[in-house]
Amino acid sequence: MLAGESAGAESLRQLALADAHERAAREARATASRYGVAAVTEKQTARTLSPLAAVGHHLLADRRWPGSQRAQVDLIVVGPSGVFIVDTKAWKDVSFIDGRLYRGQEDVTDDLDNLASLADLTQAHLAEIGLAPGEVHVLAVLAGRQGVNLSVGTVQVVGEKDALRAIAAKGNRLTPSQVDAVLQRALALFPEVNAPAPVVAAVPEPVLPAPSMQITQDALLSDEEVNEALMAGIMAQPIEEWMSFLHPQQAKLVRRSFPGPCRLRGPAGTGKTVVGLHRAAYLARTRPGKILVTSFVKTLPGVLHELLNRLAPEVADRVEFTGVHAFATRLLRQRGVEFKIDAQLAEIAFKKAWQQVGHGSNLDTGRQGERYWQEEIQNVIKGRGITQYSAYADLVRTGRRYSLQPSQRETVWRLYQAYDAELRGRGVVDYADVILLAEAELRRKPCTTYAAVIVDEAQDLSAAMIRMLFSLVGDRPDGFTLIGDGQQSIYPGGYNLAEVGISVQNRGVVLDVNYRNTAEIVAFAQQLVSSDEFADIEGVIARGDVPASIPRRGAQPVITLYEDWQQTSRAMLDRIQRVSCEIGTSLGDVAVLCTTRRTARLATEALASAGVRTISLEDYSGSPVDAVKVGTIKRAKGLEFKQVLIPDVPRAQTVGIPPADEAEHERWDLNRRELYVAMTRARDGLWVGVS
Repeated sequence: MLAGESAGAESLRQLALADAHERAAREARATASRYGVAAVTEKQTARTLSPLAAVGHHLLADRRWPGSQRAQVDLIVVGPSGVFIVDTKAWKDVSFIDGRLYRGQEDVTDDLDNLASLADLTQAHLAEIGLAPGEVHVLAVLAGRQGVNLSVGTVQVVGEKDALRAIAAKGNRLTPSQVDAVLQRALALFPEVNAPAPVVAAVPEPVLPAPSMQITQDALLSDEEVNEALMAGIMAQPIEEWMSFLHPQQAKLVRRSFPGPCRLRGPAGTGKTVVGLHRAAYLARTRPGKILVTSFVKTLPGVLHELLNRLAPEVADRVEFTGVHAFATRLLRQRGVEFKIDAQLAEIAFKKAWQQVGHGSNLDTGRQGERYWQEEIQNVIKGRGITQYSAYADLVRTGRRYSLQPSQRETVWRLYQAYDAELRGRGVVDYADVILLAEAELRRKPCTTYAAVIVDEAQDLSAAMIRMLFSLVGDRPDGFTLIGDGQQSIYPGGYNLAEVGISVQNRGVVLDVNYRNTAEIVAFAQQLVSSDEFADIEGVIARGDVPASIPRRGAQPVITLYEDWQQTSRAMLDRIQRVSCEIGTSLGDVAVLCTTRRTARLATEALASAGVRTISLEDYSGSPVDAVKVGTIKRAKGLEFKQVLIPDVPRAQTVGIPPADEAEHERWDLNRRELYVAMTRARDGLWVGVS
């Protein structure tokens, strides 16, 4: 090789080596820049959230992603507000379009899926120590941004200056001992990341100063903003937020699996309804098909739907909330079954039948009255779907105290036949018929839409209603959940599970800790039902369950005797003003619950005349509203309020001696259970006006 050729070859080699060095340098600088930006933005987020440490939160930075050797989590926050997985994104030009997140033109929605999966994994681990799934949250924090608050599936996307408020706004959800338990498990689940090993480059690396990256103070919160954000969490939340709060000790029930139908029961205030709500969300996440949540109470399904929209918006469209009559009506119309329901014509039909059969008969004793026998037909005969007299003649009339002689049963059956003929003559059906028609239609053509059915306030449903709903899912695992408390039954008649072919043996759970009421409210309400016996749906005569524990204490309930409605309404207004001004309860957290619709109208008029805003429970949807909620006690079943006023309690219902007549005794029991239900709707305070 000539000398010139050798020099030329070496020159080319050196140029190629230089190019390689430059490429390596560019790559190293790019990598360093990415890690440098991440380090600065992650530290910035930690500094922004650091005031949470003053109110009992723990910030765990740079933790290892469970099950991964390389991936890591920017920040885990554990404290009274719950558990927060915080991931900082140094993204610019972020936009939110049609439920998708974009970074410039790039769709980055799927980048958040790993965070959602991590939340599911965390929920499963922490549920083992009693943390409710709803207490694990994911925050994707946009560095340097403010005024951002978006939901992408289960991930909340917030600006850096909004992160502190997002966490603090959850309020105090966990007790100090619960925080300690969760923290201990979180430290094990998310181990600390070790210092990264040095990068071995293909070329020698010069020692250079770290790139200078300015940390802008604008991204941090001022002292005033910090105090405001923390106070937002400390201040009492609207009652609607409390209504979806699941105590950590109940979390395991949400995810518990049963090989067939199951039942959750317990006294008022033990969280049965909220467990059912969280269970509906959990089943929707883990089962194909829709989840049906139903109840006899018309108001409750709409309220629960609104609560689930805030609790688990990502599955809200897969959970159907509806009243049992509304479900049956819709089914029949979808299947093309023709019927006409007219409550007024049905009432006329019964009065006509009574004149034909009941008036002057052995049923017309003057003690029970027409209403008792109308209930017998609706709740006992039609409620069980009885079509043959032989079945009624020997029937154990669950829930009815008044004993019938054989001759009286014959008369009741003739009254039923006359009533049925009057309905047919007018071309109408009653509400009990709607259930029986729907049950027959489902026998003809089963429905396969639903993966699970959850029945709240199950003790108020008829046997026919339970059979109809059970036919939707049958004995499949986790398919049928009954929630209720026999002591809160406020309708005559009843059923037991054996007669509808359902067994919950070894699949029953009793909730026995009252998280809602104060001990004073429970003791006061318990006086009404302490000696009460009722027919439980599991086929036994039972006395009410008493909470094993009532952690909260508060003011004594107030009960006052009034001569007339004018005195009562003035005292009611004074009570509302006092709890609003002195205690600081907002109007939306106050309820006036009445024993009759008439009194509910009078209460609404009295409040309106005084300039107090009201909303009827019939119009209440579960969204926070700055107005006193007014309605009947029946409409309030399953709901909760901070302050409850019951202005129209008849003095006879407060007397502890039951009537001697069995039919009157039955009505007396039902009325006192109804008052018990009303009183235990109160979380913090109770006022009772006796007339």
